[in-house]
Amino acid sequence: MRFKIILAVLAIFSGVILVRYAMIMLSGGEIGILTQIAMPAVERGPILDRNGKILAIQTKLDSVTAWIPYVTNPPETARLLAEALDMNEQRLLERFQANQGFLYIKRKISPTERTRVQHHITEGKLEGISLEPEFGRNYPGRTLASHLIGYVGIDNIGLDGLEYTFNQELSPPVVGGDMDLVLGNQVFLSVDLSIQYALENIAAETLKSNNANSIMILVMEAQTGEMLGYASLPNYDPNIISGLTPDIIKNKPISLLYEPGSVFKVFSLATALELGGISPDSTFYCDGYYETTGNDGRKIRINCLGRHGTVSIEEILNLSCNAGAAYASDTVGAEEFHYMLRHFGFGEQTSIPLNGEEEGMLREPRFWSARSKPTIAIGQEISVTAMQIMKAATALANEGIILEPHIVKKIVSPDGKLVKEYTREPVKQLLSPATARTILNYMASATETGTGRKAALEGIRISTKTGTAQTIDPETGKYSETAFVASCLALFPTEDPQIIAYVVIESPRGEYYGGRIAAPVVNEVANFIVPYLGISRAGERVVEHSGRITIPQISLPEMKSRVPDFAGYSKRSLLPLLKRQDVRVLINGSGWVWRQDPPPGAAVKEGMTLTLELR
Repeated sequence: MRFKIILAVLAIFSGVILVRYAMIMLSGGEIGILTQIAMPAVERGPILDRNGKILAIQTKLDSVTAWIPYVTNPPETARLLAEALDMNEQRLLERFQANQGFLYIKRKISPTERTRVQHHITEGKLEGISLEPEFGRNYPGRTLASHLIGYVGIDNIGLDGLEYTFNQELSPPVVGGDMDLVLGNQVFLSVDLSIQYALENIAAETLKSNNANSIMILVMEAQTGEMLGYASLPNYDPNIISGLTPDIIKNKPISLLYEPGSVFKVFSLATALELGGISPDSTFYCDGYYETTGNDGRKIRINCLGRHGTVSIEEILNLSCNAGAAYASDTVGAEEFHYMLRHFGFGEQTSIPLNGEEEGMLREPRFWSARSKPTIAIGQEISVTAMQIMKAATALANEGIILEPHIVKKIVSPDGKLVKEYTREPVKQLLSPATARTILNYMASATETGTGRKAALEGIRISTKTGTAQTIDPETGKYSETAFVASCLALFPTEDPQIIAYVVIESPRGEYYGGRIAAPVVNEVANFIVPYLGISRAGERVVEHSGRITIPQISLPEMKSRVPDFAGYSKRSLLPLLKRQDVRVLINGSGWVWRQDPPPGAAVKEGMTLTLELR
């Protein structure tokens, strides 16, 4: 018998290589055989939080397909499918008429839609229509940590976030075809789902109360660099990605560039201290502005928020004095100043494994003007990301050692074996322990009596620095008079930092000072974190418990000459009564005894019936 293959439809999705249909032409010109050849499918591995709670999981959903040569009644088929799948009937009919072979009608339909279509297929009303199983992705937390997790496309391939950057680990490439299913690895994040949930709730309230464009709240374990929480609002539901705009999808903690404002003073002053330009005993005079003379003889002036008089380094942070920070930068050279800030991580990516990370802007000194160094010292003429601030702050928490930030904790194979673990990763000893400790104490002073007062915690010293920065108006290229970024950086406890937290509120309407709207958010975040992680407060009594408890054995009262009171006894404790041969025992219901017959104190007679009612 002579035959030839006229058409083959090859579909590749979800790691599945599948020849859907092959049309065979027999010698007489008759279409003879439809065949299907499948390669191994890949079940995408789950994404979980640090405690194993599911953030993303594989699902299996059906897709509706058509083999056009077998669709004998296109108008009726289009009508039934349009009703079942909530689609446009005319558009469906046009697709039937425009195609000749295999056709996807709708991918990954809901269970309700599947039931409707299956009903019509069973009744023989949808000739040429099939339901094909496909792997899909489900995000049970919906919007929770969406910017972090990302999403997959219709073919179950990661398109954003960790779904994209860890696509190979979650969905390994198929090698050979000697198995039916290939299982992907499990990716455990450093994020704690309970912390994440709390941060997003706090962020949502803050976003609403300040009528802001966006808000970011980041929380890191200070000694390891592991991110415990990563809240960025507005967010989205990765289960429903159609219609999403680039602004909503944008992962702002790593991609929103802004001038950090006065938060940056902790790094510029730490730099001047470390380089020896200033000491804890240094003072500068603030007359309401910083002033110097440029190379061309012209006066350069940078305004301060107040006229602070003679200020120490501690007071510069406490009062957020622009003039003092600018004068402190004059004590060190431009090249050395730039070197230190670059090694804090500014002007380069943090290498956190998320796509779309920006480098920020820290220009080389050869491009600086006479006012650049003092301006950078107060957090202007430089752009950063929130993640860069978090990375830089690890130097203050770890006696001067910069750490790489981590968002993934480990990768585990489908059979439970550890594939890779991400541990504490020191980058560089940038500051001396003395410098780091000095800055932490000065930041604690800013919390106690300075701009960070609204972040203060009861029973715990917390080191904070607030910031308020103008943003550039894209239309004029100048600073906006209405758009600001309010922020607050915090490390606590001051004596031994365990947590780094950073709050950034973009374009709030109304109040916009970081000390007034961002510092209270830090307080709210810390008041959740402290008891949740068991961080002790001064004056609190710490009670340790092994976690083991012993439940005393409950003994059943003896029933000899008189019936005892069985009220409050559980069904389990009553079971020995069923072994008695002289008395018939009936136990009705479940729970505990609340009524009995005969009542307590009645005489016990051989052959009697004891009825116990439980609830």
